[in-house]
Amino acid sequence: MARYSRIEVAQQMKENGMIPLFFHSDIEVSKKVLKACYDGGSRLMEFTSRGDFAHEVFGALNKYALAELPGMMLGVGSITDAASASLYMSLGANFIVTPVFREDIAIACNRRKVLWSPGCSTLSEIAKAEELGCEIVKLFPADIYGPEFIKAIKGPCPWTSIMPTGGVYPTAESLSAWLGAGATCVGLGSQLISKDILDKNDFNGLKNKVSQVLDIIKNIRK
Repeated sequence: MARYSRIEVAQQMKENGMIPLFFHSDIEVSKKVLKACYDGGSRLMEFTSRGDFAHEVFGALNKYALAELPGMMLGVGSITDAASASLYMSLGANFIVTPVFREDIAIACNRRKVLWSPGCSTLSEIAKAEELGCEIVKLFPADIYGPEFIKAIKGPCPWTSIMPTGGVYPTAESLSAWLGAGATCVGLGSQLISKDILDKNDFNGLKNKVSQVLDIIKNIRK
């Protein structure tokens, strides 16, 4: 079961301001990526369920996090049905992120008090997700909508917390645009954990990159 409650996870998302997204089929590579992000200051990681036997990799990775990385909140993304959400929660997922809005996933997660963040693209979807207990909504794909979409949503709904994913870059300009528009946090995938970093096994470079992004976010929020 999840080590952290949905409120604790939501608070960490707000404090960190950034969630790394990552998938790799090799557990040893995955451990090194997770450790690099942890050493860089991140206490969150979204493991995207996009490959064969991904749940087996996640299970091993979460055991590693619990044993070696105190405070790390490991969750899973790219979940599209309640059965998959339940599988990952049985493996200790601390949060569930989806590319779509589905009530069955909301029910499964709420029953276990696990944070779920559904992909929404309209105000009606966002409102329905919040009615079902969503703490932080995922805007996906964010590059289609842009920071102005968040700014427009926050006008009539200032209580809404939004996490744009897809189209966010680890630069001061990009992060300032999204956070300045009212984003609670951002999801960063291949723009942060790039193929080049993985090909070169540059995990120290990844650690430094994560640290730089978190510093940029802190400076933006001053």
